[in-house]
Amino acid sequence: MMRMKFLALAVAGALSQAAFACTPGTYTENVLFGSTDTRVPNRVLDASCATVDSQIKDEDAWGNQAAFIAHVSTVTMSLQKSGRISALERARLLTAARASQIGTTLKVKLIAFNDFHGYIKPFEGSSSNPGVTRFSTRIKELKAQNPLHAVVSAGDMIGASPLTSALFKDEPTIEAMNRIGIDFNAVGNHEFDEGKDELLRMQHGGNHPTDAYSGLGMNEDLEGGEFAGAKFRFLAANVHDSATGTTVFPGYGVKDFLGNKVAFIGMTLEGTPTIVSPSGVAGLQFGDEADTVNALIPQLKAQGIESVVVLIHEGGAASGGINGCTGVSGPIVNIVNRLDPEVDLVISGHTHQAYNCLINNAAGLPVRVTSGGQYARNLTDIDLTIDTRSRDVIAVAANNLTTGTATAEDAALTDLVAHYDNLSAEPKARVIGKITAAISRSQNAAGESALGDVIADAQLDATHDVGTGEAVAAFMNPGGIRADLPFNAPDGNVTYGDAFTVQPFGNSLVTMTLNGAQIKTLLETQFAGCNGQSSQRILQVSVGFNYAYTAANACNERVTSMTINGVAVDPAASYRVTVNSFLADGGDGFAVLKDGSERLGGAVDTDAFETYLQANPSGVAPGPRDRITRN
Repeated sequence: MMRMKFLALAVAGALSQAAFACTPGTYTENVLFGSTDTRVPNRVLDASCATVDSQIKDEDAWGNQAAFIAHVSTVTMSLQKSGRISALERARLLTAARASQIGTTLKVKLIAFNDFHGYIKPFEGSSSNPGVTRFSTRIKELKAQNPLHAVVSAGDMIGASPLTSALFKDEPTIEAMNRIGIDFNAVGNHEFDEGKDELLRMQHGGNHPTDAYSGLGMNEDLEGGEFAGAKFRFLAANVHDSATGTTVFPGYGVKDFLGNKVAFIGMTLEGTPTIVSPSGVAGLQFGDEADTVNALIPQLKAQGIESVVVLIHEGGAASGGINGCTGVSGPIVNIVNRLDPEVDLVISGHTHQAYNCLINNAAGLPVRVTSGGQYARNLTDIDLTIDTRSRDVIAVAANNLTTGTATAEDAALTDLVAHYDNLSAEPKARVIGKITAAISRSQNAAGESALGDVIADAQLDATHDVGTGEAVAAFMNPGGIRADLPFNAPDGNVTYGDAFTVQPFGNSLVTMTLNGAQIKTLLETQFAGCNGQSSQRILQVSVGFNYAYTAANACNERVTSMTINGVAVDPAASYRVTVNSFLADGGDGFAVLKDGSERLGGAVDTDAFETYLQANPSGVAPGPRDRITRN
């Protein structure tokens, strides 16, 4: 019985092999080059199942048609010499190669993101933060779709980061991006938070001269035992050194795809000096974005470069989901409207909004403009089709994709994140106080948030006593509040990591004297289009200070009442007010604060917040959001 079963299996195996054996000379169809029929039978050449078509790589990417034809010529000559095809068949294959147009176009994939802000650890700072490990997985998936690719960032890769990156001077983020394989990062405003020299260190490497948390990376990420710097190129076409007139970083980078060069022009918004501490942009000049791009176009064309992508850290907003473009608005619209039509694609950022738009350029022709949102939540998958004869982009397809917290983590980065998470565990977990409920930075219709109230109160509390400033009011910029303050069950403990994620800039408090008229000017500057303000920024105010405004009024006539502890603010009287050092230097466009007199420096903002929490051991409640009234 066993012998019969063995014989049956043996016969079945022999039949199976015979069914799949290749018979030289057999064929079922002609060789096709794309959709072009060569009229040459796609014969089986030998017992290895090789066919005429399988010898010719017509599905590969070719940098030009001549390269493909040369390939076909070489392969078919070999086949003809070995007697596998005839001279006539070779001629037909060469004729079809020319007719197929293979090599006349080339598809290149760009993988774009913006406003990463050091969000390397999953769920830190936000429950929707997928972390750099999942982000890397998605990038790898897109890279695998096309070996001809580039990974690019439109700025704010670092700065305003959660503690796992920020504690280590954002070196973890640079090291993670090195492992992923980034090509270019256009500098954003937050790249300048700690000044030009620190940004140059991010590019070139070396440990921070005074910070003990610098240079603590894993051995594989260090060079000579020190921080290695970015292995990708920072770009800053519109940022010049005031003393030398030269750009701080190259204005553009070029990547060659099989002989087809694509230029990436990178820059930040011209208004960077108004939203970064003056010390961060000292000695630097920031030029107009569109003018900068347009001036570079002749230089690129002189090098034979016709494919141009702009990476710009400036943006807008639109509705319709992450790929929507309904009602697109913001500075990016005017910038694109003035761009030279040689620009083929604009990858934008800064506003933390995701959109996928067509916006007219200077010639009135639509150009694709994308933004991926923020914090690695999305990636923009872009396909460029290049005409290899003209070297120009002839088609752009783009799609914003969600990274997702369910995406598998890339094992190539989990050790890096775990390394820094372990190093930061002790300072991050230190309990600094309690809250009674989660405190949100979401603003009501007037622009006031519960967390804004609490932070302003903490700053007033730190500076109202004799010797600390004698402040009667404190003002906090909403952009400096980077996350909600979560309620950690069961007791509402607040950790240093929580507080740092909310206020990651390390600004110090400054108390100054302003008269009532200056305080009104301060508040009138909150509104877009007024006193040089580019967008609405409603300042958060401390307990005891109340004001009302009418949004429909003209600029400088919107604030209709101001009181301190119930008493109307006198335009001629002097008042001691507290702001952070960023605002004190005129940050966010509040230039009137630079005129404040009798300045007194105070605690770092996170230290003031910790002291406030400890002064309320039963727990700090969310702010009431009743200090600002919008009519």
